[in-house]
Amino acid sequence: MNALADTCILSHGWRRALLVLLAGAIAGLSAAPLFILPALFVAFPVLVWTLDGVEARPTLLRRLFGPAFRIGFFFGLGYFLVTIHWVGTAFFVDGGIMLAAMPFAVLLLATVLALFWALGIALARLVWSAGTARLFALAAGLSLAEIARGTLFTGFPFNLLGYALTANLEMMQAASLVGVYGLTFVAILIAATPALVWPSLDRPLAARLAPLFLAIAVIAAQLAYGHVRLRDTLTEPREDIALRLVQPVVPQDLKWQAFAREEIVQRLIDLTTAQTGPDDAGLADITHIVWPEMAIPFFISTEPELFARIARMIPEDVLLLTGAPREPYTEGAAPYNSIFAINTQGEILSSYDKTHLVPIGEVIPFQEQLSAIGLGQFVPGADGWAAGAERRLFEIPGLPGFLPLICYEAVYSGGLGDAVADAEFILVLTNDAWFDGSFGVPQSFHHARLRAVEEGLAMVRVANSGISALIDPLGRVEAQLPAGLVGTLDGAPDRPIAPPPFAQWRHWPFALMVALGALIALAGHWRWRRHARAA
Repeated sequence: MNALADTCILSHGWRRALLVLLAGAIAGLSAAPLFILPALFVAFPVLVWTLDGVEARPTLLRRLFGPAFRIGFFFGLGYFLVTIHWVGTAFFVDGGIMLAAMPFAVLLLATVLALFWALGIALARLVWSAGTARLFALAAGLSLAEIARGTLFTGFPFNLLGYALTANLEMMQAASLVGVYGLTFVAILIAATPALVWPSLDRPLAARLAPLFLAIAVIAAQLAYGHVRLRDTLTEPREDIALRLVQPVVPQDLKWQAFAREEIVQRLIDLTTAQTGPDDAGLADITHIVWPEMAIPFFISTEPELFARIARMIPEDVLLLTGAPREPYTEGAAPYNSIFAINTQGEILSSYDKTHLVPIGEVIPFQEQLSAIGLGQFVPGADGWAAGAERRLFEIPGLPGFLPLICYEAVYSGGLGDAVADAEFILVLTNDAWFDGSFGVPQSFHHARLRAVEEGLAMVRVANSGISALIDPLGRVEAQLPAGLVGTLDGAPDRPIAPPPFAQWRHWPFALMVALGALIALAGHWRWRRHARAA
């Protein structure tokens, strides 16, 4: 290990770039669904040792955008190429020029995300030192980069480093304290501790091993806390409502074809009304039917006969919650990705328009110019999609007020809006058919599941093709339909538990962790510089 540390410190040029690219790729193995946590303990020491070898630069600008920036970029590029490679599967839906553009698009997305890490790691290197304090510099700088990429330019918070510490139910419970961003700070800090063991530099072995053992103790404490919370927190099921979740698994290449509309509607109706066995009462005991995102693949006003068929399927005193496109409110504007509550008379009792659109997927810059060469957003719509005005509580007869989310909106830790404080549960409608068979499906499910733990709210997730599930406020999956399985699932969300610390304090604990880490890093940097001048 001393030889590896020395190699990292002394590397430069393309060899250094290749080394940290490989280390970043290894770090990517810690993300869902693999959750190989030891990969972080291999990758981050390499990053630290490589930063130790960064040559001095005379000006602040050259220090910020010099070797440390490049090291951070290639480390991030390796990580994101591994963790978001599945985005490329969406290009197979349309094929043609979109398929030819796939490798470039994946590389471009990974490059953009890696730039956040490059800047965060470069900031950390500005306050570098020779001791433990440099690990706090790295944790603070890279954590800031992670919250920046999850927030700026609509944000892309997939596979935050903190998810590596949520591989099982026990580990997930720590998200109720500090959220996934707080876990990101912890993950970076503890994963870098092997860098303090080597090179030895004549330090006592016990002193070198102590931080690593402390990191292991942190993980053990996390598991213990999770075990106690799962054991001692009572959840209460609801007896007053009964949902039927419908997972139709409509192939994405057929979903928006006009000739397939009748077949899609009939599949949804047949699944909804089918009796699965002699003890199944059909819709007799159901209070609400739930269809996934864009289950109705047309504007309701354009297909009155098909919509009337849907309405006739809904029994009296039962409501249908479904995803569907909504026509724009003004002529020439873009349509909305929406959720409707519909009764047997075909009346829309309430609705919600998606407020946080998927970058590139639902909204794309320079749409007019790119359309001229055949490129556009993945989700059909000639002029892209419009964002809804606000996220609010969804209130309809027979259900307590709940928070509606559509697909991508469920990945924003601490970003679900003010209405979540008054919600009784979270409803997520999604369509993962774009990414069938890829890591994107379990990743999206896992990310959404963490929102239930953070908020202390049960979650109902209904997918077209993905994972439909009932999740309790502790993140336990009470029932689910696996990805790719056509079927239905009956049940109800649990009642909320007492708001956990994260639901009350949001990102303040994370901010405190970053601020404390920065102060420790600054103190270590100043002490290191004084010693260097004295020598």
